[in-house]
Amino acid sequence: MIKTLIPFIFLFSIFMTETMAFEPPTKAQILSAIGSTEELPLQLKRALEPSTDFEPIPIPAPGDWLAVHPESGQTFEDFYRARRNTPDDRRNLIYIQPLGQFAVHHSPALDLLRDCATAYFMVNVTVLPVLSIRRADITSRINPYTGKKQILTAYILRMLRQDLPADAFCVLSVTMEDLYPNPAWNFVFGQASLRHRVGVFSFARYDSAFYGEPRDKNYRKLLLYRSCKVLVHETAHMFSLTHCIYFRCVMNGSNHLQESDSRPLFLCPVCLRKLQSGIGFDVADRYRRLLDFYRKMQFNKEADWVSARLKWITQKND
Repeated sequence: MIKTLIPFIFLFSIFMTETMAFEPPTKAQILSAIGSTEELPLQLKRALEPSTDFEPIPIPAPGDWLAVHPESGQTFEDFYRARRNTPDDRRNLIYIQPLGQFAVHHSPALDLLRDCATAYFMVNVTVLPVLSIRRADITSRINPYTGKKQILTAYILRMLRQDLPADAFCVLSVTMEDLYPNPAWNFVFGQASLRHRVGVFSFARYDSAFYGEPRDKNYRKLLLYRSCKVLVHETAHMFSLTHCIYFRCVMNGSNHLQESDSRPLFLCPVCLRKLQSGIGFDVADRYRRLLDFYRKMQFNKEADWVSARLKWITQKND
C-alpha cells in the first residue's frame, strides 16, 4: 500500500547509516512481476519483453537507496489490484506549478519540462503562473549544514490542495529552492500526497553551483536532463507506481545525486506495463513522441535507445 503522504525517492537524512541486504530478483521473479502478456496486442507485448535493452538492477553500494531502504517491489498484479490513481473524463490534466524564481540561465525551461511530461505520459500538461515564495503561509529556515534557505514542504502541499483545479489529475510544484519535510531532516528532494494528488520537488541540488562547483558549458543541458528525470519519476508516483527493484529504471529509488545520475530515463517492462495500463496510451505512438523530444533536446543516448525499441516493436511479422 502506498502511504498517503510520502517523501519521494530522493530522501536524505543524516541519520541514515544502516545497511540492509538486498537480493536482485531472479529471472523468474521478473517475469512474474511483468505478468502474462499473451492476451495483449502484439506491439505492447513486444514492448514488455525483458530484452537486453534493459540492464538488471545491480547490488547496491553502501549508502545507495536499496542498501538502506528495504523494498519488496511492486509487481504489475500488485499495481492492478491496488487502489490507484488514474485519469478519467473529469480529472485528466497534469498541472506544473512553478514556485519561486526560474532564472532563464540557471533553471530548466518550464516549456521543455511540459513537453517532456506530455510525451512521457501522453496526457495534456499545463504550466501554471509562477507562485511567489514570499507568501505568509510558507515556512522556511536556513539549513545549518549548507547555510542556504529551505522551504517546508507541508505548507506547499497544503497550498496546492486548496487551489487544486477541478480538471486536475495532479498538480506538481517545481522549484529551484531547497526543501525540508520537518525540522529533524537535513533535506528532501520532494514530497507528495497521493490521496490529494499534489506534490512538490526541487531541482536545487541538481545545480552544480549549489555545491559551490563551477557550471560548465553543458550546464543547462545537464540540468534539463536531470530535471526531466525527476519530473517523470515523481509524476509516475502520482499514477501509483512505486519504486522499481527489477531493472535499471527511471523508477529506481535514489539516495544521492550520483545514484540518481546512474538511472536511465526510460521505464523498464514492469513499470511500463503499469503506466500503460493506467493511462491506456499506444506504446508505439508514445515512443515516437519521446523520440522527437529527445532528438530536439539532443539527448542522443535516449534517442538511440528509443529508436531501437521502436524499430523492434513495430516490425512486421515474418
